[in-house]
Amino acid sequence: MSLKDQIVNDMTAAMKAQDAARTSTLRMVKAAIMNREKDGGAAVTDEDVLKLLRSQVKQRRDSVEQYQKAGRPELADKEIAEIAVIETYLPQAASEAEVEQAVSEAIAETGASSMKDMGAVMKAVMPKLAGKNADGRTVSDTVKKKLA
Repeated sequence: MSLKDQIVNDMTAAMKAQDAARTSTLRMVKAAIMNREKDGGAAVTDEDVLKLLRSQVKQRRDSVEQYQKAGRPELADKEIAEIAVIETYLPQAASEAEVEQAVSEAIAETGASSMKDMGAVMKAVMPKLAGKNADGRTVSDTVKKKLA
């Protein structure tokens, strides 16, 4: 069963269970998948869906940050709940140790020594963490820490 089909089936189950929060989140995800299909003109692959889910999580994390700055914890909590639903469809996130190891390897490979080399290190790190659902901000912070 494809990831898209899994999301649709889970949305149907959430509707039957009258789980409003899960239903609305999965509806938004399904709509985003449908829009991607219309834009591309072809059915989306599981890899396309994973990319879309990662971007949905990133958007919501940015929203949480903005809501917290604006003093709107109820909206931030709603976004956090949506992130939790979406993350159930993503592979297990890379651990902090895995990120640090990948960053150390990339620094050694690129010979980076200062913040000027951050772009090269990031380019080397991200492919190492490709299947592990690594958060770009976490990776970036780790690279900054190691190069500082």
